[in-house]
Amino acid sequence: MILDNWGIVDYAEALQRQEMFFNEAIEAKRKGYPFENRLVLCEHPDVYTLGKSGHAENLLFNPNHVPLIRTNRGGDITYHGKGQIVGYPIFDLESLHLGLKFYIYNVEKAIILVLAKYGITAMRLNGAAGVWLDSDNPARCRKIAAIGVRCSRFVTMHGFALNVNTDLNYFKNINPCGFTDKGVTSMQHELSREISIFEVQQELFACFLSVFE
Repeated sequence: MILDNWGIVDYAEALQRQEMFFNEAIEAKRKGYPFENRLVLCEHPDVYTLGKSGHAENLLFNPNHVPLIRTNRGGDITYHGKGQIVGYPIFDLESLHLGLKFYIYNVEKAIILVLAKYGITAMRLNGAAGVWLDSDNPARCRKIAAIGVRCSRFVTMHGFALNVNTDLNYFKNINPCGFTDKGVTSMQHELSREISIFEVQQELFACFLSVFE
């Protein structure tokens, strides 16, 4: 697995670069050429993105300086910004002997393992992709990582967004992932301290290696 760190990059540029690797992977599979799975990690300047099955009415109020981009991933609306690690696994699921459902399960597992290293107990929520805290307590249930993927010919793109030092105020402008009754949190909010983005990126890569290879 290759780790590709793009630093801070505009969402539109990252999408274009993703699609290049995605198409190269599909073409390599078609021709029988080798292809190495790639985990891209980056941060984006402030942006709201709306998945292909999303509903624009989940954008409650859009500040003038934050663009809204429609994209071809699954899921509804979410926010990306500095202090949030966005991960784009460009994986050949056939090489991993995984279907899409278990791929998403494993992405969640890797993130849960990372959070456990920081003393944060995270879990899944039935019927909703992503990583959550207190998912068994409706009054306290809150999301710490969103997941939305695209898959074609068993090659994936898009991926996850883990709130590390994210400014959570931006989520007040949307119904995150279409939910109106659940909160959003970050590692910084839960631990009451700023977390090293680089350190969490390294932990993510290590946990992805342990889960997927």
